[in-house]
Amino acid sequence: MDNPYVCFDDMIAARRAEASRSILVQVQSETSLPDLYNYCCKFGNIKMLHYYSCGQNNFILIEFSETESVKAVLEFGTHLETEPVIPVRSPLLWFRTNKKKIKNLSRADNVISAGSIPYSSQNLQMPDNEELLRLLRDCETVSDQMMTLYLHSKLNDIGSRLRFLTARQIELMLCGVFPHIQAIPFGSSVNSYGKLGCDLDLSLLLDDITVNNNSRLVFQAKTRLNKRTSVQRQMEVVADLIQLLLPGCSHVRKILQARVPIVKFNQDLTFIECDLSTDNTAAIYMSELLYLLGYIDWRVRPLVFTVRWWAKEVMLTNSPHPGHWITNFSLTLLVIFFLQRENILPSLDFLMKTAGPEDDRVTEDGINCTFLRDLSKLPQPEQKNSKSLAELLLRFFEFYSTFDFATKAVSINLGTTINKPEPVAPMFIINPLERLLNVTKNMNFEETARLRIEAKNALSEFSVNAVHETFNDKKNWGLADLTRNQKKPPSEQYFSGLLKTPLKNGKRLVRVEELFNNTVENEVNGHITLKSPSSETSGTFNSEITSESEDSSNSKISDTESASSIDTENQDPNSVVISDNASQSKKILLPRRATQLKKKKKLN
Repeated sequence: MDNPYVCFDDMIAARRAEASRSILVQVQSETSLPDLYNYCCKFGNIKMLHYYSCGQNNFILIEFSETESVKAVLEFGTHLETEPVIPVRSPLLWFRTNKKKIKNLSRADNVISAGSIPYSSQNLQMPDNEELLRLLRDCETVSDQMMTLYLHSKLNDIGSRLRFLTARQIELMLCGVFPHIQAIPFGSSVNSYGKLGCDLDLSLLLDDITVNNNSRLVFQAKTRLNKRTSVQRQMEVVADLIQLLLPGCSHVRKILQARVPIVKFNQDLTFIECDLSTDNTAAIYMSELLYLLGYIDWRVRPLVFTVRWWAKEVMLTNSPHPGHWITNFSLTLLVIFFLQRENILPSLDFLMKTAGPEDDRVTEDGINCTFLRDLSKLPQPEQKNSKSLAELLLRFFEFYSTFDFATKAVSINLGTTINKPEPVAPMFIINPLERLLNVTKNMNFEETARLRIEAKNALSEFSVNAVHETFNDKKNWGLADLTRNQKKPPSEQYFSGLLKTPLKNGKRLVRVEELFNNTVENEVNGHITLKSPSSETSGTFNSEITSESEDSSNSKISDTESASSIDTENQDPNSVVISDNASQSKKILLPRRATQLKKKKKLN
């Protein structure tokens, strides 16, 4: 299980303190550890050594007991005489071979005996798919599979330490001008939903404007005329400093015209991709909210990790570049909303009502980020939901396979649906802190339909019996059946061919020929069955599971409910109409060339 709850601010403070007492040393191999330990002991007491490797590169992160030890290391460190380097002093170093003639120790002599040196070794990356499937097959139940997936995917201690050390490197670069500057991680690195190898989001918090009416000494300072222009210029300068001065930093990119100007770069020594912004306090508070919700119930994070993994496997989120598909953040909010409907998590409005004066938080832009931060003061629900992880996963697929995205918006603030503020938006998830914003503004109608379709497919694959399914002789079972590597029934293959087409110019293209071909027969009970476009319905879904949709709390999924209705009458010759239900339809524009090819094919 996870560690006991520590409030977000205390966790951030503890991690920043660890980083201030740490150095990162590149070594030849793991056998260098005893020599490095003995050498660094003269700078102060060593609290812990953390070894990791990536490819042919080996590193040891050393945490001292005092920050003075790090200062001593930086004073005693040296630069190479053989290369014209920029003489930067940073906590990122490498351990060169001793010039003195000494007898080489064998590997057997270098074995760390238990308790002799405080030492740990952890991986930076997730297990590969083959190893992960093996771990899932060896589990006893589906719930065990979900916990195994979570425990082997979540960001570990060394991953967190390296992210805060990367932030520390940025702080040290700028602390001469801003003595109290803070580079605060936010997002997946700190919200407790981060996985191994996740990106690092950083927000630079500059010094507060000091106002002391009793002081007659006033700092000379430049005037900031336009905030956005000033921020863009500052980030441009910071990007140049990172590129020119900081060891290990490469591939610096400036994205200054975004709503929040950012600088992207890679830290090659900690193997982390970073996004740096400034004064993004709302994002930090959003991370705190997700962190808090993850600790309210132990089932929250395993369910979030499983849903994210499933979404990647079915290629709902399987793209490194922004586009019209759903993001992990949006998926997390969907899981949280579902758990609110299951009476497992409270609404944000409830957390705001139970907040005390010490919880007041308002950003510089006036965004109210006040909510209860002490979980010991959170009232417990009268009736507790005791469903297993597997049961909750099944309910999640059921819930969103029938969700009315066409007319309803998701609000974790209220814990219930509301009418969409923007009816034209394919999906609307209200930003919990900036309530006028739509988290899924990037999504189009095709991707919204795909979410429901894949949820239906998962629900049929992950049947009622799978909840209580235990280990057997099947090669893959439970969660492993949801992977894209498994052979799917004909109906699912049709959907895969129709909607998982290659990307072109960042957009998924629908194959017009396949839209108008007769589809597969009803060969598999419980799966979506497609008929020709002239049929009364475009698909059916058979299930005995009851649905807790917003409009009817105990209604069965209709046997004639359309998974994706296709209307070919009275439409633009260059478009195909795809709808989530009979009453809502949207046009997806297709290239005229595709339509011409279809006509030509008919003539032939």
